[in-house]
Amino acid sequence: MTDDNNLLKKYFPNLNDQQLALFSAHQELFKSWNEKVNLVSRKDIENLTVKHILHSLSLVKYIRFDDGARVLDIGTGGGFPGIPLAIYYPNVKFTLVDSIEKKIKVVEDIVQQLNLKNVEVVRTRAEDLKQEFDYVVSRAVAPMEELVRWSIKRCIMGQMGSLPNGWVVLKGGDLKEELMPFKKIVEVQSLYDYFPIEFFETKSVVYIPRQSL
Repeated sequence: MTDDNNLLKKYFPNLNDQQLALFSAHQELFKSWNEKVNLVSRKDIENLTVKHILHSLSLVKYIRFDDGARVLDIGTGGGFPGIPLAIYYPNVKFTLVDSIEKKIKVVEDIVQQLNLKNVEVVRTRAEDLKQEFDYVVSRAVAPMEELVRWSIKRCIMGQMGSLPNGWVVLKGGDLKEELMPFKKIVEVQSLYDYFPIEFFETKSVVYIPRQSL
């Protein structure tokens, strides 16, 4: 087992061999594509497991998605957090959206080569989607007010996981001002509680339930 997979197995001991193989293949594909398209910096590529894979999977520590849940990844970029979550949750349907064509082409190729049947990749803006979703995920794409505004008509009431449907978003830094409009309903969880690694000291999961809006 590679050092990268050892790290994944340490924090997610229930991952099976097939999933670990997919994570290894995913990293190789992403690194290969990054040399052509430059999706992330060289420093980030050297720390891909921590800064992108573990960061994406941190949502698993906070919330469980039920089989059959529909999850929208807004501004997926190079496929984060959508692809790692799709590997972890093979029975959850993920729709990965980005408006930038070169990024979508990369994500489409990676999804196809990994044979991820539970992933749909769409080049569009979130507000132009017509489908309904149980949860919206995202990673450092836009302020929470914008994310909610873009997708509030797409995120439906209900509960298809361990928490009521809503937004489960990865954020960094001081969020006090950004989250002020949601201060009575928002929940913020430090990722350092899950991963005592320096990178996660300033990283959080932000959750807003759909039923509260």
